[in-house]
Amino acid sequence: MAILLFEPETSKLSEYELSELVPVMVKCLQNKVGKDNAVSNSFMVEKMQEHGYKISEARVRKIINHIRTNGIIECLIASNRGYYITKDKNEMKNYCHSLFQRQEAIEEVRIAMENQLDKMK
Repeated sequence: MAILLFEPETSKLSEYELSELVPVMVKCLQNKVGKDNAVSNSFMVEKMQEHGYKISEARVRKIINHIRTNGIIECLIASNRGYYITKDKNEMKNYCHSLFQRQEAIEEVRIAMENQLDKMK
């Protein structure tokens, strides 16, 4: 369940996002092969808004998550340059390792927050 402070950003994709925005983003990202062709979140938002789409950077991340977890575009990774498709097995392996490290860091924060919450009671 989403925390109320973040609900618009973390809520499930709307019908509009699924039917209108996902296909546009898939089309945009399909040819972004290699880090030299990466496209940033802010660039996608800017271009989509120029074309009349209603979208924010947080919702781009949510849509990217949907595209990845549903295998719509395989090997879609991100760097400080933006999102792109990798064909490099080592790059994919390193990205998976980075995700694992971030998962562990988030878990550490969650545990610390739960401990602090217990002290508040």
